[in-house]
Amino acid sequence: MALKPKFRPATLSDASSFAVLIDIAGNGLPNKTWFDHVDPRHSALEEGRQVVRRNEGEDYYRNTTVALIGTEIAACLIGGLPENLYDLSRIDKKPALFRPVARLAAQAVGTWYVDVMASFSEFLGQGLGTKLLELAASKAEEIGAPATSIVVGSWNDGAARLYGRSGYRPAGRARASLPTGFPQAGDWVLMTRPLT
Repeated sequence: MALKPKFRPATLSDASSFAVLIDIAGNGLPNKTWFDHVDPRHSALEEGRQVVRRNEGEDYYRNTTVALIGTEIAACLIGGLPENLYDLSRIDKKPALFRPVARLAAQAVGTWYVDVMASFSEFLGQGLGTKLLELAASKAEEIGAPATSIVVGSWNDGAARLYGRSGYRPAGRARASLPTGFPQAGDWVLMTRPLT
């Protein structure tokens, strides 16, 4: 059964949900990065929550739209023009895990880039992903972008199939440098979807 979500811009009070959704979208890699930078008095998730609350960066809450089912946050979409989300001159300052992703995003300058798209597990398989990709296309059209873009791990077959069904095609790849012991391996794949 396809869900009928309501979309709204994110608010600062949504930061805890976004930190979890960002970690879901990143297969646990954001949590690893946050853990490596956390103040010893806080958890990695609290560090992620603070990242989302900051007035800067690609994961800033003002770049986010939430999908609500009833009053519950079910999913989120974070994105925009890569040149507005990232300081492209400082990609080498990003955590090593995410440099290849940022470099691929930089190849998609001028497109509406989906930086994070994730749903909580209880809402998977109910059409939210397709609706979020439609929302991304709508946001691209609003600003006159010729395409949308997204980066996916080559190990994430389900997401790649969803993107393919929605018209996305591979446009670039970069080797993923994942932490030792991480259960996945492969490449990051840039996918784009022309809007014309």
